[in-house]
Amino acid sequence: MQDPATLSVTIVDGYVDEPAHFGVPPYISTYPRYVAGALVDAGVTKSAITYHTIDALREERDRWQDVTAADLVIYVGGMTVPGKYVGGTPAEPDEVRRIAWTAEGTTLMGGPVRFGVGDENEGATETERDDLDYDFVAKGDVEAAAYDLVHGGMEGFGNRMRDNDEITRWAQQGAFVVEQHPNHPEYLIAEMETSRGCPYRCSFCTEPLYGADPSFRRPDSVVGEVSALADHGLRHFRLGRQADILAYGGDGEAPNPEALRELYGGIRDAVPNLGTLHLDNMNPITIVRWPEKSREGIRIIAEHNTPGDTAAFGLESADPVVQDKNNLNVTAQECFQAVKIVNEEAGWRPGGDKASAPNFGSSAPSRLPKLLPGINLLHGLQGERKETFKHNKEFLQRLYDEGLMVRRINIRQVMSFEGTDMSDTGAEIAHDHKKLFKQYKQEVREEIDNPMLQRVVPPGAVLKDVHLEYHQDGKTFGRQLGTYSLLVAVPGERPLGNVIDVAITDHGYRSVTGVPYPLDVNSASMDELTAIPGVGQSGAGDIVVDRPYETIPDIEGLDRFATVKQTGGAD
Repeated sequence: MQDPATLSVTIVDGYVDEPAHFGVPPYISTYPRYVAGALVDAGVTKSAITYHTIDALREERDRWQDVTAADLVIYVGGMTVPGKYVGGTPAEPDEVRRIAWTAEGTTLMGGPVRFGVGDENEGATETERDDLDYDFVAKGDVEAAAYDLVHGGMEGFGNRMRDNDEITRWAQQGAFVVEQHPNHPEYLIAEMETSRGCPYRCSFCTEPLYGADPSFRRPDSVVGEVSALADHGLRHFRLGRQADILAYGGDGEAPNPEALRELYGGIRDAVPNLGTLHLDNMNPITIVRWPEKSREGIRIIAEHNTPGDTAAFGLESADPVVQDKNNLNVTAQECFQAVKIVNEEAGWRPGGDKASAPNFGSSAPSRLPKLLPGINLLHGLQGERKETFKHNKEFLQRLYDEGLMVRRINIRQVMSFEGTDMSDTGAEIAHDHKKLFKQYKQEVREEIDNPMLQRVVPPGAVLKDVHLEYHQDGKTFGRQLGTYSLLVAVPGERPLGNVIDVAITDHGYRSVTGVPYPLDVNSASMDELTAIPGVGQSGAGDIVVDRPYETIPDIEGLDRFATVKQTGGAD
């Protein structure tokens, strides 16, 4: 390898999706940022580092010249929990090969343990890394491999894991590459790592492969990275890369509220114009075993985060037989108690009455709750039987019947990975129960998801800063930035890329319909007026005929959605 100071490098982001790590736009994962930082630390000039997403390469052929001409091309990507994506399409194996074949310089590949895409997490296309024609394949951390390859030459390349001191340097040094992302700056959320590894050994999970003892980054390390990203224009962040946010900064299991306060308070101080601060994983068993410390930690998170945050709970199965056979660490009753505690401490809405949450009825526009649990259910685990589906449904129904809120119910089938206890049996069980699984999933969507969504996002609730992404069937669809953002449909084909506030009018299973908020009754379309609860097509017609208005028409509930922005009108 030549002198690092003269080296040109192209990083290609094929996207990642792991249980604790998002990387498909509008997310940018840690991998390309850390790789860029490692390169700078090894002596490469920042101006000699080019970053492209796989979608950018697809859309602009001229970008491939950077792949051809670079002295070093680094590909990062891979799916361990593939799903359906709106913001981008992960790289296909043939595209990954094309990168290697196009590059005239040295090539390095790295990322999660698997490549592929799937449909609703029901499987993925496997591709062995050694079939993809790269000169070097990082079987440890790709950022460490990049540093060693550039700093020590080909003889220095190894399959090692990096340490937290290196990440403290590399995370800040590599923050500049976010400016080269097509979504920069407004529609881009940076995935943040607080720790890796997990002390629990669930049969299906890949996280323990990173270490049985979690390795936590210091608060100042994470805050320093956030500050560096903010210096390069980012305002949106997700603390997603950890097995359990409550355990942050502690012994790996018990909560450490002071560490959370230092982390969250530091991020707020570092980004005064913060747009999004969300998290992902929270272990319900932590809440049950240490309820008072957990309550304090949850209150700290809700004090500093932004609305609509979701703490994913890995229940995986409410069936005690499945729990026992797969070393699952939380029972259905324990998970229920954890859901209740999060609702009590963080289920309040900004501007609302915390004591009354999760009740509604205020005339003021409602916002999303600050923090709610999400429930992860995994099928195809050892011991699964017909009764498993019944146990899961009964658990979910109990949550609803008890008046609790969950933001998201994620139902998927297990994927099998080398090194886990499900490496041979998961796909067989999932195949045998495929028909039962589909029926059960549909029942959950209809009987639980829809009424729960109406509770979490009641009619009239306002979703702030919805980014409009695509048109379909005469509607425009968009999402907020954040963890597990709701898909929102508004009537008509509005300009893509715009950002609007939306008042919710109707609910699907996992998506909502709304109108721009506030809606001007003097310029609103028939479709927009018809969508408002209580107005209907006839009422909308009357409103249009009688325009213009100087005050909002006397229709019950209309004032929750509409305003009068202008008087007078055309002939």
